[in-house]
Amino acid sequence: MRFRPLFLLAAVNILSFAAPEFSQARENVRFDEYSAGTIVIKTSERRLYYVMGGGRAIRYPVGVGRAGKAWAGTSFISRKVLRPDWSPPAEVKRDKPRMPDVIRGGTGANPMGVAAMTLGVSEYAIHGTNAPGSVGGFVSYGCIRMYNHDILDLFERVHVGTSVVVK
Repeated sequence: MRFRPLFLLAAVNILSFAAPEFSQARENVRFDEYSAGTIVIKTSERRLYYVMGGGRAIRYPVGVGRAGKAWAGTSFISRKVLRPDWSPPAEVKRDKPRMPDVIRGGTGANPMGVAAMTLGVSEYAIHGTNAPGSVGGFVSYGCIRMYNHDILDLFERVHVGTSVVVK
């Protein structure tokens, strides 16, 4: 009995310092805007919606393009890759010239996380991240960042050719 208050205090402390990913969990929400199977990214909300149909969608928190790097338009999933290697685009190399030409998939330094889905013929992708604190912010060069567990969930739901709308 003497140790119980200490245990409860420790439990409260652990819960109060939970990782940000637990406060921004994916949700099943009402969504009537697009047809089933479409991915909709609302940049201003920093949310990605996978439209399930029947007026429902799964809403995921995401990181989006920072000021001057964000974009809007329509595209499609052109490729799906688990543990992708990453080569920084020219703009990233220009800003960070010491960055290696290739960062192998599965390493902690790889900004793509556990999976990526490329968009059309661009250098943009919807991908995981090894920096979970960046999800929910305006942080990228235009890619859409997701928690690794969320990109794996979405990866299983979509196929090459899935429509993507970025607003």
